[in-house]
Amino acid sequence: MRAWAVVENGADLQELEWPTPEPQGTEVLLEVTHCGVCHSDLHIWEGHYDLGGGKQMSLKDRGVVLPLAMGHEIVGRVAKLGPDAAGVAIGDVRIVFPWLGCGQCARCLAEEDNMCVVANRSLGVFRNGGYGTHVVAPHPRHLIDPGTLDPAVAATYACSGVTVYSAVRKVLPMAPTEPIVLVGAGGLGLNAIEILKALGHKTIVAVDLSSEKLKSATAAGATSVVDASTPGTAKRIVEACGGPVLAVIDLVNGTATAAFAFEVLRKGGKLIQVGLFGGEMTLPLPLMPMRALTVQGSYVGNPKELRELVELAQDGGISALPITPVPHSNATSALHRLRDGTVTGRIVLTAA
Repeated sequence: MRAWAVVENGADLQELEWPTPEPQGTEVLLEVTHCGVCHSDLHIWEGHYDLGGGKQMSLKDRGVVLPLAMGHEIVGRVAKLGPDAAGVAIGDVRIVFPWLGCGQCARCLAEEDNMCVVANRSLGVFRNGGYGTHVVAPHPRHLIDPGTLDPAVAATYACSGVTVYSAVRKVLPMAPTEPIVLVGAGGLGLNAIEILKALGHKTIVAVDLSSEKLKSATAAGATSVVDASTPGTAKRIVEACGGPVLAVIDLVNGTATAAFAFEVLRKGGKLIQVGLFGGEMTLPLPLMPMRALTVQGSYVGNPKELRELVELAQDGGISALPITPVPHSNATSALHRLRDGTVTGRIVLTAA
């Protein structure tokens, strides 16, 4: 197999030849046809997360080993089955759920693999992922039939889609006319708009620094947009929403966005933190109990949520976000474009 791998953090990916894995037990080998380029890939490529205050979290210390084929938004074609694998056949096209745990604990067996505390085996992070020609799924239950979906779009649901679906489910149910604020109008934000619309929500406010991305959010169905490029973002959000809000989903989640996202909450409000932009957050603690506020992290999603999302999206139930197809061999340039903030929607790597 070939892989476009991180060999040195921050350096161009290298095209490497590796032995094609032989599936064991319940494992399934898939030939990768599509793989989304996610903002999380930038952190893995760079090798750290910014924790604020001059502190960084090293991915090497977390167990990430180079060389690594990144990529966790994967669609592939079943190429070979392990002797104990059942439920899929050679040639089947499947979305690969990448957020893998140990596979044996109570959380994994309850299909809450992303919450496993025993072992983290996520594809494209701790195991080779979709920036290669082949990938191994540990069990057929981690493979989801995309049905009528365009496979390029379906690939994005393995991270971008299920991440925002899981976050949205943490603030619903709400009255459809209650504003939900989405901080960030990139690939995650556009997916969130589509998912909220599909679930029947009517009032969606998108916040971003980029006027181009705000235009895309309006075209996708945001009822209001707020420019965050100048001071006073919190005031503008409150004005756009007609007052403080019950729900903010921060898809950027940096020091600056966390501050104004918390500031606009009303009594009983929830701030769902999704993004990994980096930094730190300082909270006025008395306000937390006095206003009964919730600040909650939301880490990707689980296989049950991914199946629910795929079912919701069937036959046009969710409009597809803009996709830019790029050959696997151009993965480095795709990462540079993402880092430079010039991507609307999602870049998806495609097989030759």
